[in-house]
Amino acid sequence: MQALAQKALLTLAGVGSLMTPMLSWAEETAAEVAGEAAAEVATLSAGDTAWMLISSALVLLMIIPGLALYYAGMVRSKNALSTMMQVFAIVGVGTLVWFAYGYSLAFGDGGDYNAVIGDLSKAFLAGITADDLHGTIPEVLFIMFQMTFAIITPAIIVGGYAERMKFSAILLFTALWITFVYVPIAHWVWGGGFLSEDGVLDFAGGTVVHINAGIAGLVAAIMIGKRKGFGAQAMPPHSMMLTMVGGAFLWVGWFGFNAGSQLAADGTASMAMLVTQIATATAALGWMLAEWIVRGKPTGFGLISGAVAGLVAITPAAGFVGPTGALFIGLLAGVISFVAATSIKRAFGYDDALDTFGVHAVAGIVGALLTGIFVDAMFGGKGLAEGMTIMSQLVIQAEGVIVTIIYGVIVTAIILKVIDIMVGLRISEEDEVEGMDVALHNERAYNH
Repeated sequence: MQALAQKALLTLAGVGSLMTPMLSWAEETAAEVAGEAAAEVATLSAGDTAWMLISSALVLLMIIPGLALYYAGMVRSKNALSTMMQVFAIVGVGTLVWFAYGYSLAFGDGGDYNAVIGDLSKAFLAGITADDLHGTIPEVLFIMFQMTFAIITPAIIVGGYAERMKFSAILLFTALWITFVYVPIAHWVWGGGFLSEDGVLDFAGGTVVHINAGIAGLVAAIMIGKRKGFGAQAMPPHSMMLTMVGGAFLWVGWFGFNAGSQLAADGTASMAMLVTQIATATAALGWMLAEWIVRGKPTGFGLISGAVAGLVAITPAAGFVGPTGALFIGLLAGVISFVAATSIKRAFGYDDALDTFGVHAVAGIVGALLTGIFVDAMFGGKGLAEGMTIMSQLVIQAEGVIVTIIYGVIVTAIILKVIDIMVGLRISEEDEVEGMDVALHNERAYNH
């Protein structure tokens, strides 16, 4: 028996010695598989990268020349060049702010404070190389794409204070507003902040960009005051051709804005492009028809204003809704924005020179709220999150809208007050009469 026991022990020892390399091999194989899976997840996609390069360029096209031409045509000829210059200068200031600390604060991990703001670990883009990835695209490309959003938002605000704000004040306002308004709200919605955690849906910037900018434009218009002669003399656009051409650039460039926000060349991006076109076309016709009924004649200004309202309204919904939802969002945005830019503006008497509030804030609110309805699968949307109902999603969407409005109003007003104390907000009456082109820049848009 003792001999048999010893033989059994020797056999088990042999099996154990054989099992050790087998277990080691299994562990190594598992590690290799896990490594390959991780590598597969973090692999750059040439298709996605190519699409995002194009999208980034399209969004920049929206700003210059798109928004610059759109706004320049809507002001009086004596302020046309200065208005374009403001948009170009905002591109410069916004780029440097985003590079220095904006990206890091908006998309960095703020640790214990991440619900409110990111950190400065990536300030001046420290440590980021061309090989670092954000999903399937280079992180530097994601930085560039998001930079265009940070730039266009303060550029939209120009429409609220057009024809009367000092150039030095505009430069200061841009830097401070991006820092203290845009960056925090971008983090709350897209950077892992509390609105994101609460489930607010904003695919491409309904709250972050358009409600944010539209509210700031209204605050600026009220705090700076009305243009000299506002209400007593006509101040029509000096060149509807420039405005229509700028609006056309906006329409085309917006496909990068909305479809690009998927960060991939896939079906969701394709649907975002389709619903953007449907909503924009519907809103353009909606505004035009409303104007035709109320005023007796359709205008090019109404047509292009409606198109922009539709572009704004579909922005938060683009990746979540289907064609049916886009149709209703566009129609409601076109009609409601027409009312806001005409009747409401006239009733309250504020001088929102280029309808920043009426088009961007109002259409942005319409789109943000309707996203909570038309995301439902029964309307052809992507479907509500598990456990959510249309009503509960509407409440969450309303939270995003209300938080953006309250925070934007308070902080924008504080920034404007500080700048007014520092350098003053408004140009002199003499400069306003002469025109900002000559008075501030010693140039003219037209020499004839």
